[in-house]
Amino acid sequence: MPGEAREMTEFLRVALGFPAVVPGLFLLVVLAYWALVACGALDALAGAAVAVLVSLFVAVAWFACLAGAVLLRRGDVSGVLPSTGVLVASVLLSALLTRLLMRPLRRMVAEEAVPTRRDFVGRMCVISTGRVDLRFGQAVVRAADGSAAVIQVRQQRNRDDEPALKAGSTALIFDYDAEGEFFWVMPYDADLDPHRSPR
Repeated sequence: MPGEAREMTEFLRVALGFPAVVPGLFLLVVLAYWALVACGALDALAGAAVAVLVSLFVAVAWFACLAGAVLLRRGDVSGVLPSTGVLVASVLLSALLTRLLMRPLRRMVAEEAVPTRRDFVGRMCVISTGRVDLRFGQAVVRAADGSAAVIQVRQQRNRDDEPALKAGSTALIFDYDAEGEFFWVMPYDADLDPHRSPR
């Protein structure tokens, strides 16, 4: 077997065996999380520093555990007790290194609130479709930074005298339905908008 193939086989054997497989599973979860965030399928964690902290801890723990497992294998040391010792030592080492590395990283990673869809609740929007009902409707809303977004909206008319929303109407976003991924809106006077730009 060529040298490179033998090294790859040994790497996979160590990475998929105990103890390296334990932090390896957590590393897969971290990688899947970041892939979903990059695709826009998930919102990032409440703060960027938290996401970096968890990712860094898991990555360092996996690398330390992998290195320890290789050393055990090359030293012909086997058994549950030495492998468990490597796992515990890698977690402790990771906690220490992560704590040391987070001090300079905290300055570089600005701790700021990540915008979410719920940030639109309480804001005014302008209806962009001909009608809004329980199944259909879109509107344009301005975020705190001034950017515009097209959102899905729904209106539930509780009274016959409640005006129906149509294109150009202003409405207040009062709730977000996470399951349906739309906002509940109601008619609202644009002059009462607390977020409107001063004239």
